[in-house]
Amino acid sequence: MGKAVIRLETGFILLLLAVGIAVTVISWGYGFGTLARPGPGLYPVFVGVAIAVFSLFLLLSTLRTETSKPVLNRNEARTLILMTATFCVWIVAMPVLGYVIVTFLAAFAFCWILKLGGWWKPLALSGGTALFIYVLFDYWLYIDLPRGILE
Repeated sequence: MGKAVIRLETGFILLLLAVGIAVTVISWGYGFGTLARPGPGLYPVFVGVAIAVFSLFLLLSTLRTETSKPVLNRNEARTLILMTATFCVWIVAMPVLGYVIVTFLAAFAFCWILKLGGWWKPLALSGGTALFIYVLFDYWLYIDLPRGILE
């Protein structure tokens, strides 16, 4: 077994492990119910356990791997930072602009970040995504999304 290298990836895996454990512990108190009538804690506990177990396997695998190359090159790091910033702006702008408008803008930004060529493809993808989200949640599932300036 080689020397373990602690990288950014290892820190993220530790964060996922902590999130999985936290989700499991918090969801445990909600109750499981029965198979015929599941309680509110059943699904989150299974998801939390799965996140924790898979994170543990990833952590062990990462600690056994010896590598000297960086996890991300400059372009990949730029893409990751821009995608993360877009998600953050999406969350912050949603109450103000509304879910549909922010989803359209975020999808368009993702297309730009991922260098989807031209204008028509990003506009069609963004418009289709926003329309699908609107129809799915507002008409089919009757879930009231933040409307922002459209209210």
